[in-house]
Amino acid sequence: MSVVESLSKQGVCTIVIDNPPVNATSQAVRAGLSAAVRAAIDDPDTQVIILACAGKTFVAGADIREFGQPPLDPHLSVVIDEIERSPKPVVAAVQGTALGGGFELALGCHYRILKADAQVGFPECSLGIIPGAGGVARISRLAEPRLALELLLFGHRLTGKTAHEAGIADRVVAGEIRAEAEAFARELAASNTQVRRTRDRPAEVADAALLKEVRDRLARQARGQPAPLACLALYEAEAETDFDASIERSREVFRELVISPEARALRHAFFAERVATRSKDLPDPRPRIESAGVVDAGTMGTGIAMCLLDAGLAVVLVDSDSRQLAASRSTIENTYDRSVQKGRIDPATRDQRLGRLKLSGQIQDLAETGIVIEAVFEDMAVKQAVFAEIDRVVRPDTIIASNTSFLDVNRLGEGVSHPERVVGMHFFSPAHLMPLLENVRTRQSAPQVLADIQALGRRLKKVPVLVGVSDGFVGNRMLAKRTREAYFLLEEGALPDQIDRVLRDFGFPMGQFQLNDLAGLDVAWRNRQSRLDRLSEREAGITILDEIVALGRLGQKTGAGFYRYDAERRRSVDPAITELIVDQSRRRGVVRRTIDDQEILERCLYAMINEAAWILEDGVASRPEEIDTIWLNGYGFPRYRGGPLFYADSVGIRSIVARIQHYAGFVGDAYWRLAPLLEQMARQDKGFYNS
Repeated sequence: MSVVESLSKQGVCTIVIDNPPVNATSQAVRAGLSAAVRAAIDDPDTQVIILACAGKTFVAGADIREFGQPPLDPHLSVVIDEIERSPKPVVAAVQGTALGGGFELALGCHYRILKADAQVGFPECSLGIIPGAGGVARISRLAEPRLALELLLFGHRLTGKTAHEAGIADRVVAGEIRAEAEAFARELAASNTQVRRTRDRPAEVADAALLKEVRDRLARQARGQPAPLACLALYEAEAETDFDASIERSREVFRELVISPEARALRHAFFAERVATRSKDLPDPRPRIESAGVVDAGTMGTGIAMCLLDAGLAVVLVDSDSRQLAASRSTIENTYDRSVQKGRIDPATRDQRLGRLKLSGQIQDLAETGIVIEAVFEDMAVKQAVFAEIDRVVRPDTIIASNTSFLDVNRLGEGVSHPERVVGMHFFSPAHLMPLLENVRTRQSAPQVLADIQALGRRLKKVPVLVGVSDGFVGNRMLAKRTREAYFLLEEGALPDQIDRVLRDFGFPMGQFQLNDLAGLDVAWRNRQSRLDRLSEREAGITILDEIVALGRLGQKTGAGFYRYDAERRRSVDPAITELIVDQSRRRGVVRRTIDDQEILERCLYAMINEAAWILEDGVASRPEEIDTIWLNGYGFPRYRGGPLFYADSVGIRSIVARIQHYAGFVGDAYWRLAPLLEQMARQDKGFYNS
């Protein structure tokens, strides 16, 4: 069966793209569409042409499997030009999503009719490329400048309703899209309406003030990424560029960017996330969980409760401290009020969410919930006691989950009447905003339960990755190695601002010690105390963090931590901390030396990569995509570098192994124990993704 079919009826030719699962504009689709459009133009009985798609979605983008391959004719821009030059009106009938090339295709049609809940947008910059088939030229002629830039550069999406309000859609409908499009087409035919080509409209470009605002925003949000700046340059030139020249220039820039290292890394990140969130060998999830319990109304518990409320679940939030419950309720109300003020939700949605929230001081109120997530203090004995209470009151089929960041979930399940329903669900702070969710399987977790929590994670709009039990699971286990090296580097001669600058220059949003100050040094200190019995003599002996906390310096919230902060939380280097670090080296008999940026970067990153190889050896993660996805979505690893293991392959495993062996020579084999998997890959000249 052809991926493009034409259906003619009473003067209306409906061209249907049927290329499951998302009707991507593959070469076969482009060729078929071009032929169908030419045939409809040549057909004397056809008065109006409709461009529609089978299934639940319009064209949801290009076939990115073709990216980086030799170009295959016809190019999408040529097909769209054929559509736009048609002497007969062409109507795009959009349901589901019209993204990237799909949105460009719709913009090239003379009219657009959208379902109210359809979504349109340009995700190209997030993949390291630009709209290469006329999207820049056409959106600058259809949308006001601020909206055009939001769509092109920042991945903003419009619904059918908002696209209509913005003048991009001609009609928004609630009924069956093809029937509505046919009715619209017959209106056009009856009125003898002429074609209306976007190319004939003048471009409207942003003024200098808006362009500066956008450049400043890109400097903050798109460091190291050439695509957004290239797209902005094309947009700025639009008002003074011939339309056809603009289309050709966009194609050239697209071809340059699509083979760039950044685009390759971003494509990898896109596909890795798909692989990592779809666990192998799990059954289909059961019917959706509709009620949930959260134990502890602290910061994490409050954030988790909001995640569940946002996803439509009824939530029972339990805490024995009535004041903490009241504070949690206030936080949730204030968060939703701000969302209403910013237009993210309407007042009715806020009220519905708050109406599903029940505050309770009684654990018995969890009896009928489908899942209970405890978020109490990271202490094994405390969590085990809470698990026992939950187990006593809930149904036998209720899932019991721990929001722990490093504790042994196997031990938490000991003594529970149905250990097969016990799992970990490691949310990242702030829980209602951070995308990553590390779901943790125990030795006894039932496959059905694992399928259910993965489905719940997707419903919460998280990126759920299923991992095994380990000290710190995947993300924090690797972070612990970076943290170790950061403190060793402090002792040996580096200072916090140098280490943080190196990590920021690599692409992390903030460095190790900035991150600690932001989260609160008391949090890092409690984590250190809980792990003291597992630290080596050298690790335990570096007491820099302990001394800073003892001074009452807990980070940004107290105005001082590794750095000092002013009223606007702008940081500055504090000579007192420099003195404290230097004094620690002296007391421990360490002769400080000059450490260059390259050593800092290699020790911080290669320690993580080596640990990742051990994680794969141990079976805590089963695929490298899981590790990359965790670090991209939970720890700020620069997306344009693809993740730590994709980055390792780009550097070369042999080179990394040589540097690990070098650092083992003077830091110590105990800390740089080479993973057998890395050693094997280096010997075979393989990588994590080409082994």
